[in-house]
Amino acid sequence: MILFGFHSVEARLRAAPRSISELLFDRERSDSRARGLKSLADQASIAWADVPAARLDRLAKGQRHQGVVAVVEVAIARAELETLLDELEGRGEAPLLVLLDGVTDPRNLGAVLRVADGAGAHAVIAPRDHSCGLTEVAIHTSSGAAETVPFIVVTNLSRTIERLQDRGLRVLGTADEEAISLFEADLGGPLAWVLGAEGKGMRRMVREHCDGLVAIPMAGGCSSLNVSVAAGVVLYETVRQRVTGRGHQAGPTPSTPSTPSTPSSHSGQSTHSAGVA
Repeated sequence: MILFGFHSVEARLRAAPRSISELLFDRERSDSRARGLKSLADQASIAWADVPAARLDRLAKGQRHQGVVAVVEVAIARAELETLLDELEGRGEAPLLVLLDGVTDPRNLGAVLRVADGAGAHAVIAPRDHSCGLTEVAIHTSSGAAETVPFIVVTNLSRTIERLQDRGLRVLGTADEEAISLFEADLGGPLAWVLGAEGKGMRRMVREHCDGLVAIPMAGGCSSLNVSVAAGVVLYETVRQRVTGRGHQAGPTPSTPSTPSTPSSHSGQSTHSAGVA
């Protein structure tokens, strides 16, 4: 596998240096950023070489590589779901997870991993079928987050939701017709967010397994958000509530998927589903 760009290569050097079989730099680039990355490679006892830019262009298949390319083994952050939950319970840390239902665009997956890393989410989970895996594009788009945020592939997302609920997590999804706005919902405690596929949203079976549904307020003419943007909105609102001490029934509980609801009149804003585009 090929990694390129300073963020991705530096993250791999720090997380799994022994997975790098070849580390190449543009011989015309000698700025402080390149020197710093070479120094990091030296500290990890990883050999590197300066080569013509044309060789990097071929390896990166014409994509913008910033003058650094690494040939690596697939050695990214991985975890077993039950082991991860056990470790978090042992540390007394409330889990915060992201479940992706049928997200097939690798750039969206990479961007979600980057958002999850920034918000401190503990893992991103996706089903094996009808979803994007950790391709080179997804890893590059994550800007190093694929090295730090466990990406857990499961066989059945609905059964995984049931496992999380058995372990005490609430599982919330996003939907456009629910009465409860994200900013009115209680997001305290162990929590998993489900974000739906581009253009389709959550599948019916997955939706019905959620403990509740919320909507992201939309004030403009667009009817939805890109799934990675939506992930950022819901994760950082969850973090905000945790930091400020809000949560644990400090606000309304999201409506359950089976309960009909009326459209929100949230300051004239419409509410729409997240995982589309």
